[in-house]
Amino acid sequence: MSSNSRPRKWRRLLVVLVAFVTLLVLMIGAGVTWVYVEATVSTVGSTRFVNELAIPPLAPSRTEADGTRTFELDMRSGRKEFRPGQATQTWGFNGDHLGPTLRARRGEKVAVAVRNNLSEASTVHWHGMHLPAALDGGPHQMVQPGAIWTPNWTVDQPAATLWYHPHPHGATETHVRRGLAGMFLLDDDVSASLALPDTYGVDDLPVIVQDVKFDGAAFDSSHAIFRDVGFLGDRTMVNGTLTPYRSIGDELVRLRLLNASTARTYTFGFSDARPFSLVATDGGLMEHPIALDRLRLSPGERAEIVVQVRPGERTVLRSSELDAGLSFWTQRFSGGDDTFDILELRAADTLRPSPDLPETLVSPVAPDGTDSVRERRFEVNLAGINGTPMAMDRIDFTVTRGTAETWVVHNNDGMPHNFHIHDVQFRVLAVDGDAPPAALTGPKDTVFLPPDGTVRLAMRFDGPADPNSPYMYHCHLLWHEDQGMMGQFVVVEPGVRAGTPPSHHGH
Repeated sequence: MSSNSRPRKWRRLLVVLVAFVTLLVLMIGAGVTWVYVEATVSTVGSTRFVNELAIPPLAPSRTEADGTRTFELDMRSGRKEFRPGQATQTWGFNGDHLGPTLRARRGEKVAVAVRNNLSEASTVHWHGMHLPAALDGGPHQMVQPGAIWTPNWTVDQPAATLWYHPHPHGATETHVRRGLAGMFLLDDDVSASLALPDTYGVDDLPVIVQDVKFDGAAFDSSHAIFRDVGFLGDRTMVNGTLTPYRSIGDELVRLRLLNASTARTYTFGFSDARPFSLVATDGGLMEHPIALDRLRLSPGERAEIVVQVRPGERTVLRSSELDAGLSFWTQRFSGGDDTFDILELRAADTLRPSPDLPETLVSPVAPDGTDSVRERRFEVNLAGINGTPMAMDRIDFTVTRGTAETWVVHNNDGMPHNFHIHDVQFRVLAVDGDAPPAALTGPKDTVFLPPDGTVRLAMRFDGPADPNSPYMYHCHLLWHEDQGMMGQFVVVEPGVRAGTPPSHHGH
């Protein structure tokens, strides 16, 4: 071989290698572009509302000799036809999917007999409820297959829209997605005295919103590529009903919105941009109705809104793009560009008149931070909270019963999160150093956190004290919770130290 042919050979190899690398880069670029373009979904304008909205039944109860009102919840597997002729394997409470609405009044003694008829252990957490930690239904209160758990407590908080769902460590997203969820409504004398729509299922509607995806007849629970927030579906359902409509017979209708999705954040409004009145947040009534035309709810958050309809008209509850300052990439793959037509309201030709909303609803009850005895800071990201993933046998800190605290929560991650605290309702004092928007001025237990977002929260820990039974705080994007974005604290009497959490038997 001549000395001249050797350089030519290497040049040809170099050209081939460059061409191969260039082709590979182009293919990767084309693939990423295709994934990005296909990542957004929308049902706006294409949804045919053909199914009457199901209203979860009010759970029956019995009154014991001591006056305790006892409900029964059976966790069970089942099959449901969300679409005609296609039966989907599901889980539910007292039925094939979701659960009945529990309802109790402030001051009542209640008990819930929870039976686990599933093939694996789970829990039932009373989201938003103020009750002893040992009855909270967190990951320490596992109910084994075939077992019965009967927590009982006295309702001691204002009227509110709460909910119940599983909370097994490492499997919460899966259990909720299979269908284990339901509402728990609380009433009190104040709410009963107000001229608000209050006939359940008529002018006072539960609206449990979830996103879903099907693989044939089965739920598709897979996480698509780059979906670091968790599962995101390609359609929505309300109360387990796809493409739902509801006939309305009153001028004003109250919608109790619950974001029961595991990762998706919704921006609720109406297709004709009509205004509505926000009358309650997670923990109960606002001081005054707040006029809005959009409302953001992240997973676990609730809101009660009142909307007016006119005879014979139709309007659609819609979720629009998320406006949270997310990056170009994160906006797309966190579902921020997705839009959904969720529920059609169909007003009757003749409507029953409704009284005007009261100008004042309740006096402020949440702490304002002025009597906080301590400020705590929480840095949250997917690796954990304050740099530490969840450990079931570790108490992260101790709170003294009867004291108020201020918590500063900062999202130092590149993706959206939220923050939920068990047992307490808090007041949002500030968002990114500014006064909170009007929609966040009511009592809250869950709050949205965009990347680099910071909130200041004031809360009071009224007990009861239990050094061995912890409450949780965590991200309520449930896959994040399952990955370890969670911690736990105990409430103790003055001078008492934290004890040891109960043994954890897993799920």
